[in-house]
Amino acid sequence: MTTNVEAEAATREENNAALIAALDRTGPSEVESSWELDVVNDAERSRWFAAIGAEAIAELSYRFVGGRVVLLTTWVDPAYRHHRVAPELIARALDEIRPTGKKITVICPVVGEFIARNPQYLDLIDTVHPGSGAYPWHGRTSSTDEVAVFENDLT
Repeated sequence: MTTNVEAEAATREENNAALIAALDRTGPSEVESSWELDVVNDAERSRWFAAIGAEAIAELSYRFVGGRVVLLTTWVDPAYRHHRVAPELIARALDEIRPTGKKITVICPVVGEFIARNPQYLDLIDTVHPGSGAYPWHGRTSSTDEVAVFENDLT
């Protein structure tokens, strides 16, 4: 069985773009979804998943590296996009990480966009190893007050 790496990369990019577009439809502090979600840390599979009843509808995969939590990818079932599922999943995962004292490395661009819109989570980002998805607004502005500029873009 062969895997088409380019097709997988394209699918991943489409998924990220769809989730980021869904974030654009919410305000900076709107993180609760339209449903009552159960968010569970499935440590065996290194993922947080959001479920409605017995149905898993979203996941945020991670790995532990050097004492940090590396946030890899976010996926939401297309039927549940545009209902703030990703923001709630990400917020609840970050809220679970915070009391552990661990820092995060952000690979997933959806998580990076979420944190850009919710700067109360900026302190979780590891300053030595922030990750490729950590600061999505860097390419958008030359301002030193990037968070404030990014928040103003949302209004």
